[in-house]
Amino acid sequence: MAEPPRPLCDYEGYDYKGVFWAGRDYEDAVERIALQKLLPGRGERLVEIGAAYGRLGDIYGGYERVILLDPAKSQLREAQQRLGADRRFLFVVGDIYRLPLASDALEVALTVRVLHHLTDVAAAFGEIQRILRPEGRYILEYANKRNLKEVLRHFVGRSSRKPFSPEPVEYAPLHFNFHPSYVEQLLRDAHFTLERGLAVSSLRLGLLKRVVPHSWLIRADGALQSPTASLKLAPSMFLLARADKEGQDSERLFRCPACGNEELEETASALLCGVCGRSWPLEDGIYDFGM
Repeated sequence: MAEPPRPLCDYEGYDYKGVFWAGRDYEDAVERIALQKLLPGRGERLVEIGAAYGRLGDIYGGYERVILLDPAKSQLREAQQRLGADRRFLFVVGDIYRLPLASDALEVALTVRVLHHLTDVAAAFGEIQRILRPEGRYILEYANKRNLKEVLRHFVGRSSRKPFSPEPVEYAPLHFNFHPSYVEQLLRDAHFTLERGLAVSSLRLGLLKRVVPHSWLIRADGALQSPTASLKLAPSMFLLARADKEGQDSERLFRCPACGNEELEETASALLCGVCGRSWPLEDGIYDFGM
């Protein structure tokens, strides 16, 4: 019996750029600083999972092929409008739990502002490990439940979220904060080796953002990311991990998410699976593997 799909946060039709990211210039800038520190400068194939409208697409200039993958086709349409003139980009509708990408096919995978929507992080890590080549790099961001603000709220009795306990806390439907030890153990269980961490958005306080120029906050955050990483008190933690696996790099790119077949036939309008018979549309430049 086929495994039932896991829930995904639905951003279809949502103005993610115009609503959520309005007024978050500081957060956008410091995340870019962190990624530029962690991202290998050049490579052949990179995938950003949960890429939404392609906010970070411009930092992948050193890669020959960039796959922007998201479950919401409307988000990818916006990404396509922003980045589609650059032929290095592919736009793919897909599910992180059943990635439509071949095994051992990618050098780099990223998930930024994605893990906090997942009910099964272990399964997602397993899929990402599968698609990475031996020694491939995985850059991830997670929302830290043990951040300094939450710790202080806990000590004065204003929070019941237990910042020191390892289990995730769901503070809203399909919105989770994680303890650093929880995320790091799941990475090790999925056969990743941690290489580097960064503490990001440490100055994400309303008062500071109102009274201190954003350029100052951004410079200060960038300077603090490495030296404060070991404290693991920032609201957003970035990690660089290496896939520990044997095997050979695959030149294939796609995989049937229904049956796992990695020898798909591409036509002008679809990818065809000769094993299960599914046809995955290619419509106006977007590969649609929506289940």
